[in-house]
Amino acid sequence: MAASKQEIQQGVELLMEAYPEDIDLKLIDEHLHFHLSPPSATQVTAILAHSSQEFLYLGTETGNVFVVELPSFRILEDRTISPEMVLQQVPEDYRSRRSLELVESLREHPQNPNQFLIGYSRGLIVLWDLKSNKATHHFLGNQQLENLFWQKNGCQIISCHYDGSYTQWPVSSDDRQPEPLESKMPYGPFPCKAITKICWQTAKNGLPYIVFQGGMPRASYGDRHSISVIHGNQQTAFDFTSRVIDFFVIADPDPRVEFDDPSAMVVLAEEELVVIDLKTPGWPSVQPPYLASLHCSAITCSHHVSNIPLKLWERIITAGNKQNSHFSNMPWPIDGGASLTPDPPQRDLLLTGHEDGTVRFWNASGVCLSLLYKLSTVRVFHTDADPNDNMNQMGEDEWPPLRKVGSFDPYSDDPRLGIQKIFLCKYSGYLAVAGTAGQVLVMELNDEEAEQVINHAEADLLQYQEGYRWKGHERLKTREGPVRFEAGFQPFVLVQCQPPAVVTSLALHSEWKLVAFGTSHGFGLFDHQQKRLVFVKCTLHPSDQLALEGPLSRVKSLKKSLRQSFRRIRRSRVSNRKQRTAEAQEGIPRYDQDALQEIELAPVQRKIEARSAEDSFTGFVRTLYFADTFLRDSSRHSPSLWAGTNGGTVYAFSLRVPPAERRMDEPVKAEQAKEIQLMHRAPVVGILVLDGHSTPLPEPLEAAHDLSKSPDMQGSHQLLVVSEEQFKIFTLPKVSSKLKLKLTALEGCRVRKVTVANFASNKDEYSENDLAVLTNLGDIHIISLPLLKIQVRYPCIRKEDVSGIASCVFTRYGQGFYLISPSEFERFSLSTKWLVEPRCLVEAPENTGNNYEHSASGTEKALKKSNRESGRSSSAQGGDERKTGKLMEHALLNDEKVLKEIQSTLEGGRGSYNDRNARGIQLGHRLSNGGE
Repeated sequence: MAASKQEIQQGVELLMEAYPEDIDLKLIDEHLHFHLSPPSATQVTAILAHSSQEFLYLGTETGNVFVVELPSFRILEDRTISPEMVLQQVPEDYRSRRSLELVESLREHPQNPNQFLIGYSRGLIVLWDLKSNKATHHFLGNQQLENLFWQKNGCQIISCHYDGSYTQWPVSSDDRQPEPLESKMPYGPFPCKAITKICWQTAKNGLPYIVFQGGMPRASYGDRHSISVIHGNQQTAFDFTSRVIDFFVIADPDPRVEFDDPSAMVVLAEEELVVIDLKTPGWPSVQPPYLASLHCSAITCSHHVSNIPLKLWERIITAGNKQNSHFSNMPWPIDGGASLTPDPPQRDLLLTGHEDGTVRFWNASGVCLSLLYKLSTVRVFHTDADPNDNMNQMGEDEWPPLRKVGSFDPYSDDPRLGIQKIFLCKYSGYLAVAGTAGQVLVMELNDEEAEQVINHAEADLLQYQEGYRWKGHERLKTREGPVRFEAGFQPFVLVQCQPPAVVTSLALHSEWKLVAFGTSHGFGLFDHQQKRLVFVKCTLHPSDQLALEGPLSRVKSLKKSLRQSFRRIRRSRVSNRKQRTAEAQEGIPRYDQDALQEIELAPVQRKIEARSAEDSFTGFVRTLYFADTFLRDSSRHSPSLWAGTNGGTVYAFSLRVPPAERRMDEPVKAEQAKEIQLMHRAPVVGILVLDGHSTPLPEPLEAAHDLSKSPDMQGSHQLLVVSEEQFKIFTLPKVSSKLKLKLTALEGCRVRKVTVANFASNKDEYSENDLAVLTNLGDIHIISLPLLKIQVRYPCIRKEDVSGIASCVFTRYGQGFYLISPSEFERFSLSTKWLVEPRCLVEAPENTGNNYEHSASGTEKALKKSNRESGRSSSAQGGDERKTGKLMEHALLNDEKVLKEIQSTLEGGRGSYNDRNARGIQLGHRLSNGGE
């Protein structure tokens, strides 16, 4: 808070007495000039939209209250309330010892629209009468004011203050200068943080609900974001993990009833929206149907599954409902809109992996993502935090009575728990999850809570290599013995990769009961039915020491990377010089103009330099793929596993999977059958096998469930290898090149994501499979199969948005999701048949009656805090709560043109808008009742 001139001068005199030789008078003079500069006359600190919708009252930094006529936005100069007018009837001793300073709060009388409260920063509160244009009551406060609240009957006001206290004041016609009824510091007597907003709600049982934001003990809990509720002997401080923007209490909206009778509290935090049920004992939270906190822990990966079978869908929902027993049964109290979107044609799941080791299952069938079920892998491992601890439990004697609410929790017990890859088989219910420390978990769905003994296996990816030493993080320590898991997906197998590097690729074949995994050192295959390791393959290049250093040691390779870059530039220059010399010696034949017109020119292609085999992370396994195809000869097909690396190498392993009757008796055998090295050594990002009809092979168990046609095993199969630079089709089993598309040479971009998407016609039953490709420029290319022709290109993501491109995930039917911020997914569709778009109707009600239960926190508190702490303009959010429709209020606070006009009017047209904008006017959005 800014100090007065007298206080600053007194402080300077004390400093000079204590340190007469160390005080720089010139420096003091500069600071005095800065602090004592006159405040801006147009710095808006409080806003009141009158219930008549005819006037807007603006409190400013200088203590003036301007009256703006609506809708013309004309300043009524004759009705401006100046500090001099307010101080005329204030006692002399009170007037002389303190100035009013800025306007902190403006509150309209709940019963008389001709009166409103003006609260000043230094503690003075006046009740201003609009008809007589003078103050009728003076409330002489001694503490710095933060906010005001009217009781419903208009007989009392409550003021909250900077020292963490609140005061009740009586309002009557008999006493024009009343003394406070009660002044209380809820968490005193030690110094406390400011109470920035307070609500006082009356109830039928006679005990009021006192709800306030802040006020916690400054020394021990000054960093907490809390809202406290007091009702008789019951008191709880709801602790939020992100900053509270605003809150309001939902009460009986009828102005004729005697009591407020509150039912719920709505809190808008910086990262989530939380509703607290005030009717149910214990005041539990209400599960939100929308605006879910996607980033409750940072999202590390995502996986989409289309057209979920009904049985699996219901089992996941049932498991999720058992996790929600701590929520209130109260229906979501905010409404006001009707959805016009038709029921989704199918059930879709979006799975997100998080930094804290959890996987969340989201209903992605419609417009809003709603949480169905949460899976945690923490119980499998030993961590610093006990998973049995309940963050919401507290001792009876604990003070303050804090209780954590909300789902946003950005803190992870161990970054090694982070989920990196997810693979769900929708037909069998098997789920594979891989993490940051080389852990691979295979799970199955169980409808009941159970104890599981997890089978542990270790895959040493460097078993045939000598002289290598892992310099990264250690593996996670696993729990011994049976572990109890709640209903849902329960792990039964844990495969630990050694070294414990990040798992970079994952594939699951539920029909063969096999799971494949890859890291920066190699890949392996595990039989989760027999619970044995089938094989491991090391892909590490002898010169690739960087892959052994872990993600935190890459700075050491800077010199090596620079050296390789300069060598690549030097080779490029030498080859270009030789090419120009050869062309000059041979000469260029000349063609006449007519001959040139007849020649069909090929598209201009960029020259792509081959990458060195010594480049870092060449053994990084980018993709894994199971296929039943012709690998050894054209007469017999067999199961196979394909792996693509960062160095442009494709490995093919032939698998022998015993028949079902001997599956548990005979082991699965694997033998390397092929190895393909791409010429330019570009990273392999996708592998696909096409059947005899040039159709991609179906997913495991898909044909068995009659959800797709059986693959054609009569004709010859083809192998499609997608690298960052080109698409190439090989014949099988000979693996001879047949067709290719040089995307980088033609378009100048690199492939980042690729998938097979099915595009169906709106008019008939025709459909086709094409490749949906996302590039590093953020464009999406649709490429035909098997001819590899570019059909269309769509700009989708900004090329600067690297995290958005990396987070993109395609669906099977031509849609996609990507993160436009850490907390928001944007959905797009490439298909005209599969569209998900918001269609809704919101009917704006008529504004009736006088709205009184408003107590600002967001807009006004942010403005005042910004004024006091930084002296500069910055944006703020939040604001007054209105219980019924305030359409004009929303129009004012969200229309930039209106704000410019108000600013221009208050400035009197001085200077340009840009000059005025530099000084700033701070206005923000308001949190309003959903019933509006």
